[in-house]
Amino acid sequence: MVAKTAILQQVIEFRDKLFDLQPQIRRTNFSLSKPFRQTETCPILELQNVLVRFNETLALDNISFQLRKGERVALVGPNGAGKSTLFNVIAGILRPTQGQVNLPHALIKDKNEQFAIAYVPQRNQVDWRFPVNAAEVVMMGRVGQLGLFHWPKRKDWDMVYEALELVGMAKLAKRQIGELSGGQQQRVFIARALAQQAELILMDEPLTGLDMQSQEDIFAILEKLRQRQVTVMVATHDLNLAAERFDRLMLLKQRLIGFGTASEVFTTDLLRQAYNGQLRLLETNNGTVVVEDSCCGGGHG
Repeated sequence: MVAKTAILQQVIEFRDKLFDLQPQIRRTNFSLSKPFRQTETCPILELQNVLVRFNETLALDNISFQLRKGERVALVGPNGAGKSTLFNVIAGILRPTQGQVNLPHALIKDKNEQFAIAYVPQRNQVDWRFPVNAAEVVMMGRVGQLGLFHWPKRKDWDMVYEALELVGMAKLAKRQIGELSGGQQQRVFIARALAQQAELILMDEPLTGLDMQSQEDIFAILEKLRQRQVTVMVATHDLNLAAERFDRLMLLKQRLIGFGTASEVFTTDLLRQAYNGQLRLLETNNGTVVVEDSCCGGGHG
């Protein structure tokens, strides 16, 4: 029994460190086969005057916005703009210095219900050598519902395989996670978010390093999430892709410089405020193309 408990604790610690950046926001239970329901006019999430300061460094400055159900939002900005910090605040991992992260009461009809947010981290944040297979990674999304020292039941495994089926990974359920391609690993992480029954999924650079077919596979899954009324927020450095494939764009550089459609946000003035002249706008036969003049260097977004 002691050995069994130690193994379980090791898995939980691994989950907390690498896979399950668990939110502290309320969760609403719903089946994978049924979309989350809420009022049409009510935002799914609202930030009010959020400010984050690390010692003397201002990471986020007076951020306010609302997210709608089922929409796909691209979060863009230069390195060090505060994108990862914003994700951590939304997920409940980081408490803001001031301001509020609100879930409107209209979404919660039962005081015992909660609202779930899933965080899909960058691939370079994960130890792919850890000996777990794809199904076990997805099951990590169920730990919050299972509770500490409780083992999965048949219904939990059913949800795991339903999620894997949805992202086209059921046939590779027993494959060690490190043996999968980059695109397949991202699909497993999305399945994990589905098993967690998330209404909002935050994805940090999910397309980085993927070939075009793998990117298209991810977008096909995002369309399925839209049909289920799941809201998705994706951090990306690809401004052209953000303009082409997302409903709204959020341009961030510590403060919220712009939030709206591509035509509203990708203006010369706003892009200059965010990138300090590191971008060029080129007019082509296919429209305006954003070109980065120089790399911003390392750092966290």
